[in-house]
Amino acid sequence: MWWLGVFAAGVGVLVPGLTGRRIGVMAGAALFIVAAAVVALLRRGRYATLARAAARASKYDVLQDRGVTVRTWRRGHRWWLLLAFAAALGSAFAVPAAGGMLLAGCGTGLRLKAAWLGRLERAEDALLWVRVDWLAGNGGRPAGKAVKAYRSTGIAAGDAAPGGARRRTAALV
Repeated sequence: MWWLGVFAAGVGVLVPGLTGRRIGVMAGAALFIVAAAVVALLRRGRYATLARAAARASKYDVLQDRGVTVRTWRRGHRWWLLLAFAAALGSAFAVPAAGGMLLAGCGTGLRLKAAWLGRLERAEDALLWVRVDWLAGNGGRPAGKAVKAYRSTGIAAGDAAPGGARRRTAALV
């Protein structure tokens, strides 16, 4: 979302718009800050509650990493993302760059939330996972109503690092 927003804002600056570039960019900056803060703080309590209630993953649990969940959600919602991008481009004719900066702010807020979850995992020394069967009836939302709790594994389990990043291993010499 961030890159789509930056691109739409860049294109939006090229169009003078009804309000003028200066007002559009100033309104876009305000929207960027507000959107980033709202998206980063939205449902944070739900994520923390799910993390506190995380049970140890059993041998037969089918787990799905948040990165995979995000990719699946993105594929399922690609038309909405494309529509948001088109709306951000179209809004440039009224308020230049504001729609693109709003979209970029939403993407930044999601990145801030992911960083917060990574810090939460590091503090508890556990990786958080979502059971696949809970995601299926939930539209792929990792903190939706169907997700009753996360599953946790130790840091050494799997190939993921805290925050869902790929684990870096030392090259064997």
